[in-house]
Amino acid sequence: MDKFLLKKCNKCGAIIEVINDCKCDNCGIKCCGENMIDIKSNSVDASFEKHLPQYEVVGNYIIVTVPHIMEDDHYIESIVFSSTDIVAKKNLKPHNEAKAIFPYIKNSQIYAYCNLHGLWQTTVE
Repeated sequence: MDKFLLKKCNKCGAIIEVINDCKCDNCGIKCCGENMIDIKSNSVDASFEKHLPQYEVVGNYIIVTVPHIMEDDHYIESIVFSSTDIVAKKNLKPHNEAKAIFPYIKNSQIYAYCNLHGLWQTTVE
């Protein structure tokens, strides 16, 4: 797995996490009879400061927070940590704290998925 990848169906809104994407010509993962589209991080016109995952290094770990509301109809669904060797995800529900703890690995990626504004990404330095 080179990177964390989500795909979405434009018809029904289904979202899938891709472990190993198809590399064939004229192929792809289909839903509702159409190819699913890649969800690009940091591409929705929304408030960056409320969606970008933030982190603090504490010893050999990072404490990740997302300064976002966690209401019934608008919340962070998951926080994902991705490095060359590890992919870890914490699923969240409304009224949970948007917080997770992962190992500190330089150049790893942290993603937050907002149910209304999509995928947001930060690089660990």
